[in-house]
Parts: sequence; structure tokens; C-alpha cells
Amino acid sequence: MKITVQSIHFTADKKLLDFIQKKVDKLETFYDHIISGEVYLKLENVEDEANKISEIKLLLPGNQIFAKEKCKTFEEATDLVVESLRKQIEKHKTKKSIAAEAAKKAALVSEEDDF
Repeated sequence: MKITVQSIHFTADKKLLDFIQKKVDKLETFYDHIISGEVYLKLENVEDEANKISEIKLLLPGNQIFAKEKCKTFEEATDLVVESLRKQIEKHKTKKSIAAEAAKKAALVSEEDDF
């Protein structure tokens, strides 16, 4: 999967970029139809220690999902975002399978009506 990472108000080092790539790539084990992903790393200018924001947007066929977290480190925020996206992917797959089952039943009913 192709992901782009944009760091806003700072320059991300190679170690952080590799960590993010590895975490986002794990999402493909749950759903292999992910088209691409966009990661935004923001450093807020506030007094609070939890000033690092990680946002990830994934493009799926016919849909897109998004998650955002704010933590003390980018690694922690990315872990939470990836977990949130994993849950959203599971919901997406469930909805998709329910819709496929409904379409299959509708097709069977229309075939029976033809006889």
C-alpha cells in the first residue's frame, strides 16, 4: 500500500517514518483492498505535554476512513490511530458482507419468481 506522510511544523526523522509505515502496513492483514493512505503528523504549539497529533486517512474502494489522536509521542498516537482504523475496517467489512448477503438473497428470490 502506498502511504504519504506529511509532518507539519517539524521534520520527521527516518526512524519515525519507518515506524509509521510498519504500523500502517499491518492494516493490510485485516483488509487487503486498501488503496492508499495519508498520514499527517502535527506538532501543536501548546503548554501541554500531549501536543503531538497523528491523523491517518485510508482510501478504500467506495469509501474512506479517518482517525485522529493526540498524545505525548507520535509513536503512541500512531498506535492508537491504527487501532481505531482497524476497528473501522472490521465494521466496513461487516457492512460489506451483510450487503453482499442481501444482494445474494434478492437474486435468489427473483430467480424463484421467474419460475
